Formats: sequence, structure tokens, C-alpha cells
Amino acid sequence: MQIQPKSRLVFIGDSITDCGRERPFGESAFDGALGNGYVSLIDAALASGYPDYGIKIINVGVSGNTVHDLKYRWASDVLALKPDWLSVLIGINDVWQLVSRPEFIGHNNSTHEFAHILDELIQLVRPGLQGLILMTPYYLETNLEDPMRVMMDHYGELVGEVAAAHDAILVDTQSNFDRILRWTDPLDLALDRIHLNLCGHMILARAFLQQINFSWDRTLE
Repeated sequence: MQIQPKSRLVFIGDSITDCGRERPFGESAFDGALGNGYVSLIDAALASGYPDYGIKIINVGVSGNTVHDLKYRWASDVLALKPDWLSVLIGINDVWQLVSRPEFIGHNNSTHEFAHILDELIQLVRPGLQGLILMTPYYLETNLEDPMRVMMDHYGELVGEVAAAHDAILVDTQSNFDRILRWTDPLDLALDRIHLNLCGHMILARAFLQQINFSWDRTLE
């Protein structure tokens, strides 16, 4: 597995990461502190599959956040925590504002500014990290011409470009959902196509774990 023993792994993002985690920081040492989403599932997988690694997870996701919100709290919620590994999932609310409120187009949530701010934030933290994981935003829609899906795919590409520029691990969440949606109705995972039930969060967790080379078959000596 790519994450080293005794690492501090911080997750930052929006409501998908937040999921009711404790304030000011949700830490894996406390039951329920990480919320009820993919972060908690990843913590359970690491704690049960790699108990000897002693990986500490901290969740600082905040519901409703855009990349601008991350910029506002980056110093306190990322840099101050001194993570060894950092995972970022952002962009869903940025896209939602663009699609639902056209006045944002060309303004503070433009696609260009999204990529620029994300890149700027990564530059601030990357030198001190052992590893970086960027997760693409997603929208559970099989119609590839749906406006929300089109824009979300574009933002996913932007996240991929930032990941490549900073030697980050990319978790393509959309492609993982698309595989499941060949058999599953989107509304069976998220009634609004965004906020996931437990099955949806498990898809995110599995995609994450796969990209860090987590082994489900590891034998403890």
C-alpha cells in the first residue's frame, strides 16, 4: 500500500466529505467523529486491514464548500494540521453554482479560476506531503449531454490536470460510478444524484482504496 505507517491522512472537501463529522476536526480515534460517509469507510478498511500501520485520519470536510471556501480555510484546516497525506474532493458546489445560477459564469466560480485556485492551494502544501490524492467531482447522470453532467465532466478533467502537474494520485470517481450505473439507477445511490447513501459512499471508498493499492487479501502475521 502506498500510504506509509504512522501517517496522518487529512480529508478536505464539501458535504460528501463532511457527512456529519465532528467539529472542529473529526479524528479517527473517536467513534463517529469521521462522519457517516466514505471517509469513515476508508478509516475502517485501513484500521482492519492494516492495523499495524497506525494511520491517523482527520476529516475537515465542510458542507456547501467551493474551492473558494477551501482557500479561505486552507491555512487552518490543512497547513496547520501538517498532514503526511492529503485527499481533496471539491468541485460539486462550484459546478452547481454555474449550472443553476448562470450569473456566476465568468465570475468568481469560472472554470479557469477553479483550476487556478486548486493549483495554488496544492502548491502551498505539496512540498511537505509524502503523498497527495485528488478526487474528481461527480454527478450521477447517464445522459452525457445533461448540462450538469457536461460541466461536471469538465471539472473532473481540470482536477486531473492539476493532479498530473503535482504528481498526485487521481481518483476518477465519475468513471467508477458510471460502471455501477450500468446496472443501478442513479436514484438508488443518491436521490438528488449527488448526496450519496451508504452504497454510494462505499463506491467512493473502494475507488480510493484501489488507487492507493490497498489489499483486501493482506494477511496479518
